Amino acid sequence: MEKVERKPQMTIADKFSQLRARNEKALVLFITAGDPPLEELPAILEALQEGGADLIEVGIPFSDPIADGPIIQASSQRALDRGVTPGAVLEMIAKAKLEVPLITMGYYNTFYRIGLDKSAEALGKAGVNATILSDLTPEESDDWTKASRAHNLDNIFLAAPTSTDQRLDEVCRRATGFVYAVSRTGVTGSASSVPPEVKTLVQRIKSRTHLPVCVGFGISQPDHVRMVCEVADGAVIGSWLVDFLEKGWENGEGKSELTTALQALKQATRGRN
Repeated sequence: MEKVERKPQMTIADKFSQLRARNEKALVLFITAGDPPLEELPAILEALQEGGADLIEVGIPFSDPIADGPIIQASSQRALDRGVTPGAVLEMIAKAKLEVPLITMGYYNTFYRIGLDKSAEALGKAGVNATILSDLTPEESDDWTKASRAHNLDNIFLAAPTSTDQRLDEVCRRATGFVYAVSRTGVTGSASSVPPEVKTLVQRIKSRTHLPVCVGFGISQPDHVRMVCEVADGAVIGSWLVDFLEKGWENGEGKSELTTALQALKQATRGRN
């Protein structure tokens, strides 16, 4: 990966402290780098920030994204078909004028093939705050965690409704930044409702850590955001946004509609006790 420079403006811990002071929860937005075309990534990131994003996840395209549903899988494949590479993604990330924390989300093999320390260094220099590696279990994460910490990257791990108490213990012991609570079993994708089991999962996580807990998978509407923010510290929206960008962005067209939708989602995070 080529080393490009962009300093993070705010840590994840600082962002959550700021949100608590405002009596708000976090709106976390996911997009796939390279879909729409990669050269539009800086403008998209800035539009998400303008619309109300508190943290942004950027997906690194991967050929076998087993944790992702059909919308994000298709988006990742379109990006790969355009020739998008991890290094090119970081070059575009570094060009964005952002104040909110930035997280890359992907799969372990991408960074293993490049080299763990080399990858972590490149991510840090591009202004990335943290990583989520969907297929990396906490028990097998020592090497990546060591490389990440050397370059000031937080490590965010996933916890699912099916996670055993032992797995939750490991997730909470090793995670930094926040813990990502998967709202349901299966893969990502927009859904018509958020399962009530979310409350139980968040409580199980919070009994083990003081880190914030953000809930994702299947969240697409303000009502979903409102529901999870009753118990969690933030809501993650991915498939809905990826679908919107694929159908309605094109060179910035649809930005006004996107901003309006994001503002409604952000509003749903406000005023919680």
